[in-house]
Amino acid sequence: MRIAIYPGTFDPVTFGHIDVIERAREIFDKVIVMVARNTSKTPLFNTEERVKMIKDVVKKYKNVEVESFHGLLVNYARKKKAKAIVRGLRAVSDFEYEFQMALTNRKLAEEITTVFLMPHEKYTYLNSSIVREIALMGGDVSEFVPVSVKKALGKKIK
Repeated sequence: MRIAIYPGTFDPVTFGHIDVIERAREIFDKVIVMVARNTSKTPLFNTEERVKMIKDVVKKYKNVEVESFHGLLVNYARKKKAKAIVRGLRAVSDFEYEFQMALTNRKLAEEITTVFLMPHEKYTYLNSSIVREIALMGGDVSEFVPVSVKKALGKKIK
């Protein structure tokens, strides 16, 4: 079975993330969306809330699972017997950081390949930080996130 890990903070999950998940699930037998607990970030949603939001969005896909993890990504990937780590690339500005991470992960776990997937061009400008800022300023985020995520943002920001 070809298993891939799609790691991220997903604070919150956006249509761009969902597009990458949909592309990955066509390539791999199983995709595990791994919600990272990043101590260098202060997320709007806690880990459990982010996992719940993503589970709600991907429940229609039989080959997609959602989990959280804190620690070294390659250790998690080995534990799950993953062959690949999926990373989304929106723009050239993403590439340098992602390239460094891919090479570092290769050095740590040569047997795991990083696969870069580009979301549909209509999502190339989109990221969670922009969505959070729009929501915090009272803007409409319905073009950027599913209805369930929009509702969760509304409850969180009140």
